Amino acid sequence: MSKAIRLAVTMGDPSGIGPEIVAKAARKLEPEIAAGRIELLVLGSAEALAKACAQLDVAADALPLRMIDVGPVDGEVVTGRIAAVGGEWAYRAVKRATELVQAGEADAIVTAPLSKEALHLAGHLFEGHTELLAHLTGQRDAVMMLAHGPMRVTHVTTHCPIADVPGRLTPTRLRRVFSVTLEALECLGFDKPRLGVAGLNPHSGEGGILGREDEEIIAPIIREFVDQGYDVTGPVPGDTVFIKLRANQFDAVVAMFHDQGHIPVKLLGFDVDPQTGKWQAISGVNVTLGLPILRTSVDHGTAFDIAGKGIANPDSLVDAAEYALKLLEGRRRKGL
Repeated sequence: MSKAIRLAVTMGDPSGIGPEIVAKAARKLEPEIAAGRIELLVLGSAEALAKACAQLDVAADALPLRMIDVGPVDGEVVTGRIAAVGGEWAYRAVKRATELVQAGEADAIVTAPLSKEALHLAGHLFEGHTELLAHLTGQRDAVMMLAHGPMRVTHVTTHCPIADVPGRLTPTRLRRVFSVTLEALECLGFDKPRLGVAGLNPHSGEGGILGREDEEIIAPIIREFVDQGYDVTGPVPGDTVFIKLRANQFDAVVAMFHDQGHIPVKLLGFDVDPQTGKWQAISGVNVTLGLPILRTSVDHGTAFDIAGKGIANPDSLVDAAEYALKLLEGRRRKGL
């Protein structure tokens, strides 16, 4: 490539594992950086990054990144403690990263985890990164995709009570999610992507016996896309659609609600030691599609319980950076 892709990496809550995994991920991404494919712009607390590097016995100024401190923020950052100060650092990092992408000074945002509780304590009443980015960009119809290897799942609804889900399955929203998912798959290199659509109700409603949303709302939109020449199948019952995805019958699945899509991806992405019950590795990427900017993220939380211990695994953050690279390279090929 003639031009490196500039990733604005937000540190997340500095009281969590964000500073540590940023430092470790930068080291792991050195080959891509040295090859001129990626530049890392890290946004957050320079002090928190330096502290993490000291614990890891790594020189902060030797990391292959450019640090952009978004402080000062009043209050002390205490490792492992949920507090407003951590939420404020996290908010400012995302806000500044968004501004960089909007100004053409970065190409995408890659986020380390923040704490929703800390964010709210700081007065920023958003349900998470997706909703915050939608607010900052002025566009409300973002689409969340989780990805782990060949498992790619987008969501029609995310952070809302389960009782609200049926009312949010509108034709407009379904069309938006289908379109954005198909475009993302094309950027990932699928010439004719195959999309599976999960049903909302058990057995996709069993002909209306177990609910009529699948037959009356979801199925007609699927037929619209099929009539336009797209390979879209469904609604497929939620208890089998992900088995078919894993069997390579689809390139991605559209889930109707948060846990329907999150559980299968996280089940495969979290590697657990059967002897100790502890997580040995966490992989997977959270991608925000459908906004004027691209954002990828880790698929795990702030892990306050292990913050500062030097044992956090950076693989999900590395995956997120590499996924952003892949999507952006695909967009460049398509002229988007």
